[in-house]
Amino acid sequence: MTFMTDRKRAIGTGSAKSGTLSHWHMMISSVAMLLLLPIFIFQFGATLGGSYEEVVAYYSRPVPATIAALTMLVTFYHFRKGVQTLIEDYVHGVARKVLLIAMICLSYGAAAFGVFAVLRIAL
Repeated sequence: MTFMTDRKRAIGTGSAKSGTLSHWHMMISSVAMLLLLPIFIFQFGATLGGSYEEVVAYYSRPVPATIAALTMLVTFYHFRKGVQTLIEDYVHGVARKVLLIAMICLSYGAAAFGVFAVLRIAL
């Protein structure tokens, strides 16, 4: 018979002991997206309907290219963390591991593809 309080029994238990860190990562990326997305939408709207040469000239400047690349990186990071949480909560067994690997590859691949496209235009 052990004489442990409820608090003592509860310490060290939980899902993965990293829920707070994951929550803060999601909050930080949400705030970053809150700032970046309106700027990206307005700058994208400025190029909408322009010719190919005008769009390439616009995104050849450092500020629009940086905003576009940061928007893609932050958005796909936020996507990865959100979908990872959904998969961890609702999928079990081997399917969980397969979906996590596929989702991580998809999000990093899409982010790399987007940043490469912006860099290709910018340089």
